[in-house]
Amino acid sequence: MMSHALSLHLLLLTSIFSTAQISSASTPPAYTATDLILLNCGASAIANDTSHRSWDGDARSRYMPSNAASISSASEASTMDPSVFPVPYRTARLFHSPFTYTFPLTTGQKFLRLYFYPNAYSDVNATQSLFSLTANSFTLLRNFSAFLHSPSLSRPAFMKEFIVNIGATQRLDLTFTPNPKSSAFINGIEIVSIPDKLYFKGNDVVIKFVDQVYYLNSDTALENLYRLNVGGARVAIEDDSGPTRGMFRGWNPDDDYISFADVGWKKHDEGVVIKYTAQTPRYTAPPRVYTSARFMTNISKSLEWGFPVDSGFCYLLRFHFCEFLQEATVPNDRAFSIIINNQTADIQIDVIVFAGGPDIPVFRDYIIWVPDDGDRGKQDLRLSLVPLLSVEPRLISALLNGLEIFKLNDTKGSFAAANPELTMVSSPPAAPLPPKKNSGGSSVIYAVTGSAIGVAAVLAAVIFLIFRRRRRMKDSATSVTKSSWVPLSTGSRSTARTSGSGISLPSDLCRYFSIDEIRTATRNFDDNFVIGKGGFGNVYKGLIDNAATTVAIKRLNPNSSQGAREFLTEIEMLSKLRHLHLVSLIGYCDDDGEMILVYDYMAHGTLRDHIIHTSDDANSPLLWKQRLQICLGAAKGLDYLHTGAKHAIIHRDVKSTNILLDDKWVAKVSDFGLSKVGPAAGGQTHVSTVVKGSFGYVDPEYWRRQQLTLKSDVYSFGVVLFEVLCARAVINTALPKEQVNLGDWAKLCYRKGKLDQIIDPNLKDQIAPECLSNFAEIAVACLRDNGIDRPSMNDIVWKLEFALQLQVSAESRDGAAAYGDGNGNGAVNPSLPLLGMGIGASNTTTDYDDTFSRSKSSDFSTSSSSEKLKSGDVFSEIINPLGR
Repeated sequence: MMSHALSLHLLLLTSIFSTAQISSASTPPAYTATDLILLNCGASAIANDTSHRSWDGDARSRYMPSNAASISSASEASTMDPSVFPVPYRTARLFHSPFTYTFPLTTGQKFLRLYFYPNAYSDVNATQSLFSLTANSFTLLRNFSAFLHSPSLSRPAFMKEFIVNIGATQRLDLTFTPNPKSSAFINGIEIVSIPDKLYFKGNDVVIKFVDQVYYLNSDTALENLYRLNVGGARVAIEDDSGPTRGMFRGWNPDDDYISFADVGWKKHDEGVVIKYTAQTPRYTAPPRVYTSARFMTNISKSLEWGFPVDSGFCYLLRFHFCEFLQEATVPNDRAFSIIINNQTADIQIDVIVFAGGPDIPVFRDYIIWVPDDGDRGKQDLRLSLVPLLSVEPRLISALLNGLEIFKLNDTKGSFAAANPELTMVSSPPAAPLPPKKNSGGSSVIYAVTGSAIGVAAVLAAVIFLIFRRRRRMKDSATSVTKSSWVPLSTGSRSTARTSGSGISLPSDLCRYFSIDEIRTATRNFDDNFVIGKGGFGNVYKGLIDNAATTVAIKRLNPNSSQGAREFLTEIEMLSKLRHLHLVSLIGYCDDDGEMILVYDYMAHGTLRDHIIHTSDDANSPLLWKQRLQICLGAAKGLDYLHTGAKHAIIHRDVKSTNILLDDKWVAKVSDFGLSKVGPAAGGQTHVSTVVKGSFGYVDPEYWRRQQLTLKSDVYSFGVVLFEVLCARAVINTALPKEQVNLGDWAKLCYRKGKLDQIIDPNLKDQIAPECLSNFAEIAVACLRDNGIDRPSMNDIVWKLEFALQLQVSAESRDGAAAYGDGNGNGAVNPSLPLLGMGIGASNTTTDYDDTFSRSKSSDFSTSSSSEKLKSGDVFSEIINPLGR
């Protein structure tokens, strides 16, 4: 039996796939379900869903108990959200006492899909329902609130999918039990048989668990949480391009779960013929999953995803792979590792070796244990694919085509976990759902009390959300003419556009360019005009207005990991922001299927171009004073985002490549595709969102809690400050372990008084000691583990201005030659031992949090060399050892 005291363990299936034997005769055909039940609960007649499948009404169904009419009722939803399909969501079966559906079935594994639409019905408000549900011996739901499990107000209806095994009894009993003084409901029930060894390989497959043996067999049930077509579009259940139709599985895009920007390209090739094998039959996944993938680019160092899951359970993860682009055709063309929650699950994945060649699909299964947080609340399950450089593959890359994540029942046969928290913006918190207690014999009292509190909490939330929704509808109906956002198809330029994205863009705040203007400006996207590349796509230098104006033109690559949302966010943010230290958006193009942004041209490129150098780099190293001025400018730009705009804006991707330099070396913050509007003044302190950003720069607190704050930008900026000072990559896996992450390494060196040992050699004798001391304090304070302990951007601006004054004063006092000749060459001055003071050494008991207080900037004073940060944990969240 597995020990729940272990923090995290990986269980690796030992059924490692050998070279596939390709034989059409041995490849099973597409699967056709032997059992298929579609029950439209609360309905009396047959109705078709959007996939043209026929659902039977349960009013006189043989699956209902004989006394169904006396213990249940049927009703239609009082209102139907336009996004909700009528079948099976329009009607519901409602229960005030235990109710059991009994389904006679053949033996074997079945998909059990339960459909919920929390709504107001005739005699029950299902948004307040709290109930439990068992399937034979398994507890699928307990104290379950469908309302709180709804994905969002815009997607109130949802489906939960389980896999259960039907044994010798050849029946499935589904029992709904309402909580005391509450009710239960169900809109639809779907049961579909699946191949016996699709997910359960039986006792002939051993799973290692540390020094024990584990078997995933039919005594276990599964709950599907994620089924993703990685790098591809949604594969709906009505899609008949593959065997999905046999089990009616849907595959969703992975865009919402990617953790970092610029992580890879999406690629697809529907012309490829997938060569299914006996090891990977046609029913494993449809061709559209294996003919699309997310590939890591050479710019990135890993592929990263994050998935919220319930703590206290084991999870089965199935990775689908197929080399379909002919990039890799022989062994060692591409090799990578799989890392799950910071532990290596598989040291070397070579798809060509496992599959036996290109266009042949394979999959790998892993089981992990996520420890209980005390209430079985949500935790992040993090996945990383990292190129394996030690074997010197031809391609420094990784890929993933598909991913499925299943929750396994616990030792008591239960899937029950805490209901999700209700998130409200700028509103008083609702009463919490009852906490779990060990009440011994008081379980009945606890159930009654807990249900009453739960119902009250949900009722309060429902009243608030209904009121807010009605108010929004009213506001939207009266504010159309006031909005500065209109669909492009209704604008005056609609005749000049063809096949745009169809999203809403600003009609009056920035200029619209036709695709012909863009092609003229870039000589039809001539490669010689490319001045940069990123996750969005290529950036071109262009000439507009009869070649009178030079601009930068960013063109979205259709296979980019970014897309319409980032495109719209960038326009929405920059069209309303104007500041000396923000890149100005000139206009956009949404013509002929293109998504293009036009900016002011930044003649000197990115900050990174001038601090990270290679042997053939033509850029001269920046002088220290130039670096200080650039950091100060960038800080002012971020401070404007945080405090100067109408609403606080969190950039979310602060890094040296997103700080651009114009022809006068003025720093300008760029790339707002991941930006978020911050919390309202006086309301919440954070924005809850999936972690996104760039590896090495991401705030560890944001990483852990998925709570984005203004201080998340501060952390990233602290990394940039050390990048400027040390002139090295933020992640460098060629270095010893403690040096891989620049932020961690710099903090460690600072505490040990050895920061001088990692400063950029090009800055030799350029930095005044008092300036360096002040600058280091700022950077270290930005990297504090807890956001509340970090300075604000306004404080950082003030402190950088002070550091610049110290540098200027020192040069005036000691002579500029003492800190370099002004041409980038450092001059040695024995009387000024720049680094001999041991920057970062602490000889007093000054507290870690006192050296850079969070007081008003007027309270700041210069710290002596002995007042440095002396302690604090070195944080490392490098799931991917190669970083970004």
